[in-house]
Amino acid sequence: MFQIKNVTLIHKKDLRTILENFSLVLNDGDKAVMIGEEGNGKSSLMKWIFDPELVEDYLEFQGEKVISGEKLGYLPQELPEVQKSKTVYEYFIESPGFLDRTPKELSRLANDFHLEPEFYYREQTMGSLSGGERVKAQMMRILMEEPTILLLDEPSNDIDVETLEFMEELIGGWEHAVLFISHDETLIERTANRVIHFEQIRRKTKCRHTVANMPYRQYVEERLHAFEKQEQIAQGERREKRIRDEKIRKMEQSVGARLDGISKADRDAIGRLLKKKMKNVKAMEKRCEREDAEMTEMPEQEEAIFFKLGNKDSAIPSGKWVLEYESEELLSADGTRVLAKDLELRIRGSEKIGIIGTNGCGKTTLLSLIADELLNRPDIRAEYMPQNYEVLLNLDETPVDFLDQTGDKEERTRIRTYLGSLKFTADEMEHSIRELSGGQKAKVLLLKLSLSGANVLVLDEPTRNFSPLSGPVIRRMLKDFPGAIISVSHDRKYLTEVCDKIYKLTPEGLINVNLISVN
Repeated sequence: MFQIKNVTLIHKKDLRTILENFSLVLNDGDKAVMIGEEGNGKSSLMKWIFDPELVEDYLEFQGEKVISGEKLGYLPQELPEVQKSKTVYEYFIESPGFLDRTPKELSRLANDFHLEPEFYYREQTMGSLSGGERVKAQMMRILMEEPTILLLDEPSNDIDVETLEFMEELIGGWEHAVLFISHDETLIERTANRVIHFEQIRRKTKCRHTVANMPYRQYVEERLHAFEKQEQIAQGERREKRIRDEKIRKMEQSVGARLDGISKADRDAIGRLLKKKMKNVKAMEKRCEREDAEMTEMPEQEEAIFFKLGNKDSAIPSGKWVLEYESEELLSADGTRVLAKDLELRIRGSEKIGIIGTNGCGKTTLLSLIADELLNRPDIRAEYMPQNYEVLLNLDETPVDFLDQTGDKEERTRIRTYLGSLKFTADEMEHSIRELSGGQKAKVLLLKLSLSGANVLVLDEPTRNFSPLSGPVIRRMLKDFPGAIISVSHDRKYLTEVCDKIYKLTPEGLINVNLISVN
C-alpha cells in the first residue's frame, strides 16, 4: 500500500506554492509518470516521498504518506556529492544486496545493463564515470536491494539506446508500482499507464495538478481536445454576451432618450411607463451579470517554452567545411585507456549530426575535443553546451548576471524579456543558478547560445532535462537552426527528427548508421 495525502510544497525563498493538496494512491502494476515544465516540483515531490529531509533546506511542506509493507528504491536525478569520490567497488560494497548476490546473478545484472561483470570492481571513482554509467550503477544497486516500489528521477538520462530498451522492459514489466520522471517521450509512451501533470499557471502564481488514469499519448490528445472544446464553448458564450450587452445598451439609450424628450404634460403618465421599462432593463442587466458569473472559463494551460535559436547570420554556405576531424586514437579522460581508433568526421554546411554509442565509449570525450577545436576557429562562431552544465555555469550568479555581458540597462531588460519567454518568474531570475532545476539550467545555457550569434553548436545531450511537453518545441527549434549542429544524444525522437546523419562511436571508429535503427 502506497498513499500520499494532501501534500503541499512551498518554496522558502519566494513563498511560491509549487504543489497544493496533492494526493495519490499507487497500486501494483501502476506505471505513473510525472510530467510538467521545469521547476514545477516533480523532483522535489519525489525527494519528499523518499525522505523529507532531502527538501527541508529549501521547501516548507506538509502532508502525509502511508507506506505499508513497501520498500522504496530511489534513483535521484544527480548522484549525491558524497558518493562521487567513492570508487565503483566501494559504492557497490556498501549495499548488502551486492554481497548477497552470486557471481552468476551479478553477471546477469551487468549484462542487462550492457556492462562487463568487471565493472563492479573498478577503482575508478563514481564521479569520473560517464553520465550513463552512473545511472546504470545506481539502477543496479537499487535492483540488488529488491525494492517493491521504484521512484525514478530521469532513469533515461544519458543511457545508451540499447539500455533504454531494457529500461522500457524493466518499467513495463515491474510487478509492483513505479513512479517516474522522464524527458524521454518514447520511454513514456511505451511504459506509462498513468499520467500526473503538474502545472504553474497565471504567471506561476497558481499551481494545478491532474491525475489521469490513461497512457501518455491518450492523455495529451484528450487534453488538447478538451481545451479546444472548452475554448469553442467559451468563445461562443462571449459572442452571445457581446450581442446581448449591445442589445441592452441600445434599450437603455432608447428609454433614456425618450425620458429626456417627454414634455412636462406627459411626464406623469408616459414617464411612469418609461421609468418602469428602465427598471425592467436594469433588472435584466443584473440577471445577465449573474449569468455571466457562470460562463465557461477560457481554458488555462501552462504554455510550452518558445524562442528562436539563431538568425539569418547563423547560416553556413552549403559548400563550407565546418569540421574535418581526424585522430588515430581516442583516449579516456584520464589517459589510461584507448577507447577508439582511426576516427574521422567531416561536416559541411548546416548539417545536423548526432553521435550515439554505448555508455563509457568516449562520446563526451570526443565531443569535448571537437568543441576545443571549433571554439578556437576564427572563421566560424561556435558555442558548446556540455553534459555537465556546471562546467560553464557560475552557480552563485543569477541567470541575469550570467547572461549579461555588458552591464547595460537595456541589455539586462532584454535578457529578462527572454527569460520570461522561457517561463522564468521575476523571482526566479533573481535566484542563484544553484537553486534552479536541471531543466532551468539547460534553458539558461540555451539562451546563452541564442544570444551568442553562433553558427555552429556543439551539444552534449541537449534535450536531457526538458519536459516531454517542451520536447517537441526544443526539437523544432534545433531543427530550424540555420547553422550546423554536432551533438551527442540518446533521445530517439531528437535523433530521428533533428539529425541529418547519425554516427555510432565504436572501438573501430565512427560508423554511419541508419536513422530507423535508433528508434
